Amino acid sequence: MYLPKPRLLPFASPLIALLFCNLVRADKTFTVKNNCAFTIWPAIYTDLNVAAAVPNQPRGWEAPAGNISTFTVPDDWKSGRIWGRTDCKFGQDPGATSCITGGCNGGLECDPHTGTGVPPVTLAEWTLQGDGNRDFYDVSLVDGFNLPMEIKTSAACHSASCPVDLNANCPAEIAGPKSASGKVAGCKSACLANLDGNQGDSGNCCSGSHNTPETCPPGNVQFYDYFKGACKDSYAYAYDESSGTALWTCDSGLKTDFTLTFCP
Repeated sequence: MYLPKPRLLPFASPLIALLFCNLVRADKTFTVKNNCAFTIWPAIYTDLNVAAAVPNQPRGWEAPAGNISTFTVPDDWKSGRIWGRTDCKFGQDPGATSCITGGCNGGLECDPHTGTGVPPVTLAEWTLQGDGNRDFYDVSLVDGFNLPMEIKTSAACHSASCPVDLNANCPAEIAGPKSASGKVAGCKSACLANLDGNQGDSGNCCSGSHNTPETCPPGNVQFYDYFKGACKDSYAYAYDESSGTALWTCDSGLKTDFTLTFCP
């Protein structure tokens, strides 16, 4: 007896395709730990002009001391960053000045297009499945410093870190905002502090006539040694890749997960 072949309903094909994509996609697990002795408010930003994939986590949340948050991130997340905000009062001010350091447009959950975080702030940065099928990650002090942090991988890849509290001894010339108790809460970069008086053509900012690695060597960047000396495995200025200890990579084929710890 002849039996006709089954035929998919018009809506079934895209549904099956979606299920198949979810099955083969290998999202990464990200863990964010707050080892600080105080509450912070972590935030996430993705440059949507680069790629559309975003983490499965709110763009900002409250993390009391000891808090651990775990979520998934697309294995091709591009131009993403996570940072910590301090001394936040979102009820009084939902905008970029809602926190003493790291505040963003949008309040608790940073705006997806403009909520990048107000410096000085320590940044954890990722571009996954980048050039050469590598996951790129770093701890950046290019925008200054507000909290110690460390990125570790589940694979045998090098950690990126700035484990030292740079606020405690921050030089007066680059000291940033202060907490309610009067302590320095953020340490500016020489660029952010505008120490040479012209951010558009600055040896501290690597801008204008200083916009190449050759014309902007680390020796010409004020307070480079203060940041890099304490945090050798971090990005201490715009062209710090030449140090060999700024930008870290892990083979994307290792399918590594990441743990970001504040106050490691």
